[in-house]
Amino acid sequence: MSASLDVGLVVFDCDGVLVDTERIGPAVVAEMATEAGWPLTADEVRERFLGRPESYLYTEIRAHATAPVGPDWLDAYRVRVRDAFTARPHTMPGVRELLDALDGGAVPYCVASSGGHERIEHSLTVTGLWARFTGRVFSADDVEHGKPAPDLFLHAARTLGVPADRCLVIEDSPAGVAAARAAGMPVIGYAGGPTPRTALADADHGVIEDFADIHPRLGVPLP
Repeated sequence: MSASLDVGLVVFDCDGVLVDTERIGPAVVAEMATEAGWPLTADEVRERFLGRPESYLYTEIRAHATAPVGPDWLDAYRVRVRDAFTARPHTMPGVRELLDALDGGAVPYCVASSGGHERIEHSLTVTGLWARFTGRVFSADDVEHGKPAPDLFLHAARTLGVPADRCLVIEDSPAGVAAARAAGMPVIGYAGGPTPRTALADADHGVIEDFADIHPRLGVPLP
């Protein structure tokens, strides 16, 4: 992790990378799946769904549920997650310092998340990050295939006019790492949340637990 990278764009995942939601969302899914007759734990939810789009989650819940799962299930899920995160909004440690350093070093960045636009905006707003990403927010809603397909990352790169091989992705999910690799983008795995390092072993530029470790890779100063 010592050599610097020639980076034209840093692509952040949102949940579990920018904002500390990956302890909240899986718990909500586990509760709602169990209510629908498919008993799951939060750890099982992370293993099955971390980094994947909400459409995949909904399809799987409907396939395994023994109780009716109507079209409003995702709406109810989003409300529960939003309310839980609003009650205790947190960014991941070191995120603000890294964004400050990128701004100071004039390194562009964006967010590309499997969450919907409404959820991304809410998460970034309640944590005070929204203004830093306005106009550079990309969602699985924008593409036909979400992670682990490369579509979302390639869409972000095309929109911002940066070649894929100059986009550095920071991801906390195996699906996100796979999407970055498929897009031909270098990727760093972030294990500062609940995702274990071993789950991110395919990240071709290593796995970190502290955002301070990224600063030298990007040639930006530590705070």
